Amino acid sequence: MHATRRGIAAFAYAGFLALLATSSPLAAQTPQSMKAGCAEADITPRIGMEQPGGYGKSYHRSFHDACKVRAVVLDDGRCRVAVVGIDGLAVHREMVLDARQAIARRTGIPAEAILICASHSHSSGPIFGVRRGEYDHASPLVRKLAYDQSTLVDAEYYAHVQEQIIAAACRADASRVEARCGVGRGSEGRVSFNRRFRMKNGRTFTHPGQNNPDIVEPAGPIDPEVGVIGVWDKQGNLLGCMVDFACHATTSPGGISANYIYYLERTIRGMFGPKTVVVFLAGACGDVTQVDNRNPSPHPDAEQWARRVGGSVGAEAVKVLLAMQPATLAPVAAKSVVLDIPRRRPTPQRVRKCMELVQKDAKEVDPTEWLFAKEIVLLDAILAKRPTAEVEVQAIQIGPAVLVANPSEFFCRLGLDIKAKSRFAFTFPVTLANGCAGYVPTAEAFGEQGGGYETRLTSYSNLEIAAGPRIVAAALDLLSRMTPGELPVPPKPPPVKNSWSYGNVPPEKE
Repeated sequence: MHATRRGIAAFAYAGFLALLATSSPLAAQTPQSMKAGCAEADITPRIGMEQPGGYGKSYHRSFHDACKVRAVVLDDGRCRVAVVGIDGLAVHREMVLDARQAIARRTGIPAEAILICASHSHSSGPIFGVRRGEYDHASPLVRKLAYDQSTLVDAEYYAHVQEQIIAAACRADASRVEARCGVGRGSEGRVSFNRRFRMKNGRTFTHPGQNNPDIVEPAGPIDPEVGVIGVWDKQGNLLGCMVDFACHATTSPGGISANYIYYLERTIRGMFGPKTVVVFLAGACGDVTQVDNRNPSPHPDAEQWARRVGGSVGAEAVKVLLAMQPATLAPVAAKSVVLDIPRRRPTPQRVRKCMELVQKDAKEVDPTEWLFAKEIVLLDAILAKRPTAEVEVQAIQIGPAVLVANPSEFFCRLGLDIKAKSRFAFTFPVTLANGCAGYVPTAEAFGEQGGGYETRLTSYSNLEIAAGPRIVAAALDLLSRMTPGELPVPPKPPPVKNSWSYGNVPPEKE
């Protein structure tokens, strides 16, 4: 199996080089140079702050590694785009809009050309969750459930992260130098697994348990592609890169951490140097994690898991970067559209039952039932103010490559659908970008044989069932209105005049 995966990766590289060799002479019409800048900033939370990632309270007790904001700005002389990655669970839409305005004001980069995405690190700081004031319109009981029983955003930390997003993007813009870019893909299919399974009872379970005998088959695919865009200066130094991969950042190696992204960055920097800025882009991984439910061996501990995922994906990215032939990738462009998507509504009867349940002591009832009853009560309060969700779909083009972003935990199949119908040679889905809209499963997940954790109705995850196809359609519409850039043609070697004198001899038998 491992040999097969290596073969897939090698084929991907060979395909990329073949595309380079056969691309059109129209590439000569593209700009002859481009500029790029990279920067990062520290956003490590303090010990004692809340750790987001669940539906209740959890606090950081130790430190493992720093959390960061990382930014890349690309400029083809006609358009500039900024891509900003955050070591965080998710990012509020309001933070994105405010940060974009500030970046646009200070740099002149159009707001729609700024992509701000979260890595979905479950070991990061409290920039996402319930915000103070969000439920002030609701009853005292609902306010208590929201502010005392749910993960809270830390207002001071939130402001700090927003400031660092702005600062990193502005520094990246100010540091632009003449640069060359490259794009490529590799494959790492041994560290990510679909966590949803069809069971013998005809339903679908999320994480049914390691080697559960009732497992029939996975209910969805994985996407092993490691998408990479690299940026080099004129001296050949790798300034930074963007790495797109579809796997939940839930390895959580212990304490405050960027999660497996820390080891991904260490691996790339081990080859290219400690100043290389590594922007991580979470692919369509709403149903994909590092957990192999069919592995007959015990799972590794959290530290080993983080090293395995981050190191493996980072090593694949290194191979892709080493195979690239940097050149001018143009055009650089951006488009976006904002969808207004209705939320699913619990029935009044369900709301009443959940309201009764949450008024009981959580220790006296099933804790899972109490927790998700709380979520229905909170959702009901949200619907009173915001019955629809603002969902931005964005496309950032870098020559023959395009980043296709949306704010959800997008199911892997939906990301693959976009890739399959894209006209671009390289299409990299980016999720949890420019806001957060919870899980967006496939329509199949809501069918008779569906189910599982991702379909649960909560204050976090509640978009209408048709949200997935709507986002896919919007993404493909954006791509249809963009013209893929030509893959650059590498220079041809000089014609052979004389073969190597050491080697142009007949066999010598004596």
